Amino acid sequence: MKRPKSEKLDMVLSLTRQRSLQILICVGLLYVVLVTVEIPFVFISGFNSLSQETLSRPQTQLQTGRDLQEKDAPTRPHVTVSQNSDELAPTRLAEPRNIVSGLNFEKTWKTGVTGGFSELDKSAKVAWEVGRQFWDELQSGKLNIINQKPKNGSESCPNSVSLSGSEFLNRKRLMVLPCGLTLGSHITVVGKPRSAHAEHDPKIALLREGDDAVMVSQFHMELQGLRIVEGEDPPRILHLNPRLKGDWSGKPVIEQNTCYRMQWGTAQRCEGWKSKADEETIDGQLKCEKWIRDDDDHSEESKTSWWLNRLIGRTKKVSVDWPYPFAEGKLFVLTLSAGLEGYHVSVDGRHITSFPYRTGFALEDATGLTLNGDIDVHSLFAASLPTLHPNYAPQRHLEMSRKWQAPPFPEKPVEMFVGILSAGNHFAERMAVRKSWMQHKLIKSSNVVARFFVALHPRKEVNVELKKEAEFFGDIVIVPYMDNYDLVVLKTVAICEYGVRKLSAKYVMKCDDDTFVRLDAVMDEVKKVPEGKSLYIGNVNYYHKPLRYGKWAVTYEEWPEEEYPPYANGPGYVLSSDIAHFIVSEFEKLRLRLFKMEDVSVGMWVEQFNSSGPVEYVHSYKFCQFGCIKDYYTAHYQSPRQMICMWEKLQEQGRPLCCNMR
Repeated sequence: MKRPKSEKLDMVLSLTRQRSLQILICVGLLYVVLVTVEIPFVFISGFNSLSQETLSRPQTQLQTGRDLQEKDAPTRPHVTVSQNSDELAPTRLAEPRNIVSGLNFEKTWKTGVTGGFSELDKSAKVAWEVGRQFWDELQSGKLNIINQKPKNGSESCPNSVSLSGSEFLNRKRLMVLPCGLTLGSHITVVGKPRSAHAEHDPKIALLREGDDAVMVSQFHMELQGLRIVEGEDPPRILHLNPRLKGDWSGKPVIEQNTCYRMQWGTAQRCEGWKSKADEETIDGQLKCEKWIRDDDDHSEESKTSWWLNRLIGRTKKVSVDWPYPFAEGKLFVLTLSAGLEGYHVSVDGRHITSFPYRTGFALEDATGLTLNGDIDVHSLFAASLPTLHPNYAPQRHLEMSRKWQAPPFPEKPVEMFVGILSAGNHFAERMAVRKSWMQHKLIKSSNVVARFFVALHPRKEVNVELKKEAEFFGDIVIVPYMDNYDLVVLKTVAICEYGVRKLSAKYVMKCDDDTFVRLDAVMDEVKKVPEGKSLYIGNVNYYHKPLRYGKWAVTYEEWPEEEYPPYANGPGYVLSSDIAHFIVSEFEKLRLRLFKMEDVSVGMWVEQFNSSGPVEYVHSYKFCQFGCIKDYYTAHYQSPRQMICMWEKLQEQGRPLCCNMR
């Protein structure tokens, strides 16, 4: 007898319910087992231990931006990261980000270089030791910079500072300039030189037995920087020393100089003679103005002769001579102003002297003014000062967004590596490069890789922000020595090492962070040379002679030859990988000669390589050394605004156009 269809349906539903119940019971039991096992493991190992990446990959000594984000969550982003952050989570690269250069500097200066240490080698050794100390302190996490960010967007530093003479004395003859100086800043001092006194200091008065004491009246006004090494005097960014009496010449003099790490530079002396007509000026002002001397053999015309010459129609240009601007017991008003090319000093409304900026110092480094010696200070006034402290500068410029991060690290050799020289506090310049030519498809596809090479900054807080920036963007390589203009050449060696060892690049290009690069045009120029040939491409200088005076002066001890070897200008040049490998190898064998002019150094190394194998030298003026020209390959001296403008013109109009603005 057949069962009705309704009974069969009821039986099927009953069996289905039983099976569902059994499955649920099994799932529940499995869940209980997993929870029982997992909870103790979590409490013992920590939640981060559950990450498969953490279990499988050993932790590097330097924490990545991703590690910092995970440890600090959920309190990140911290206020010191950025004011305009929209996406703070870094993307994961193909391998851990190593932000420190792999070049072995320590071996070089522990062992010594072939032929003994040069002055540059000694300077590099000191910069390396101080830099390692800074970096170890930063890496250990012991360096805590307290960020005193102003509330409600108020100014962090005053626009002007004024002190009376008594206040200046109470502050130990120091006026603090909280945010340093900027273009257009000026400082006015009202003072009175004291009468000359007998000087017995053997450093000043070289007296023989029976000699009378030397009478001396002099004072010095100094712009000082931060003390960067314990036990050392702070750097003198500007040392202005008027000597009314007591100079070895026996005449009144104004001497100016700089001092870094207690090493004085070459002094500029103004002795009452007007600067020569062919001598370089500072913002159009003479380095030294003329004043009346008692030994200039200038006989003044008598009044009778002057009137007689006027009557017979003999005109003569009337020259106005001024006395030495400082006198014992006489009040003066001195104004020191910061121009585009240097400092300018005026006394009682008359320009007296100008001093060019020395490389290695920035206006913002001048955070203190001192006045010492034979002078009574009545008052000081500093105006047009920057109101934003450099500590907060990164927040104005950095955009902590994923779209500006470096692409994933390539797994295969790349066509070209671009090393970009930068300084620790150049946050705006690096951000402009990221948002302009580093967005090129050649970089996005990882066929070309670009990295900034940065040494450590004297300001520790700048290094803190630099490390954060490096870990987030993944495009900075820190060369751990104390930055110095004369040691830029070390960054170039580090660029070569990174290009040939880290990336196995066919070509290595070097440029500056104020250089706009047309990557496609540079690659086209490179490919004109048959593959496999050694090449050196750029704006090549032939038969250039060293300058023996001026801002870029080179002594005979530094460069005894009368000509430099052929060299490409520093803002942009390309080397084949075999030359780059040779440079690194010679450096590690302690056989690489270092010279303070980075581009000349490279030319010297290429010439050395050329002696054993032919090098194809390719010259093109389109690697523009000064500014921007039509159809450029590279354009130098481009401000961050110009960088963005040039990139937009390339995208919108498809052709290279300059942006003549600042």
